[in-house]
Amino acid sequence: MRTTGSREVYRNPWIRVREDVVERADGSTGIYSVVEKPDFALVLPYERDGFWLVEQFRHPIGRRAWEFPQGTWTAGSDGSAEELARAELAEETGLRAGSLRHLGHLDLAPGLSTQEFDVWLATDLAQGPTAREATEADMRSAFVSEAELRSMVRDGRFTDGPSLAAYALLLLA
Repeated sequence: MRTTGSREVYRNPWIRVREDVVERADGSTGIYSVVEKPDFALVLPYERDGFWLVEQFRHPIGRRAWEFPQGTWTAGSDGSAEELARAELAEETGLRAGSLRHLGHLDLAPGLSTQEFDVWLATDLAQGPTAREATEADMRSAFVSEAELRSMVRDGRFTDGPSLAAYALLLLA
């Protein structure tokens, strides 16, 4: 497939949407809508045979959702993938990781978006203050045993796709 044209459809500080005109191998043409977002870090904070999770209201799905801490740099900030993981963990949970191990790099939704993410396992945790952004003011954090996390997955209380993919990477590690 070859891109023959592209135009920006929408932009704000967090997202850019473009439409690409493409030519397929058979010569037919079409349009692809592409969502551009910066890559993010997702952290599995593990201790005492369980994990620290965060829960917040997610406007697109209209409900609160449990997930592992995750996020990207705010506009104007930058750093390494590991620095981002440490920053997001501290910001959302107040936890600092004595050890951070990279578990893998995944595509979020390659049929729709350019966004990718790194998955990290955080251990040797120490508590500190949170530094949540205004959009995370309703966020709460809770510790769950691994057995409880599995139960949450089975009964539909833990449905965040990136978090589930990250947990699968941990199980395969």
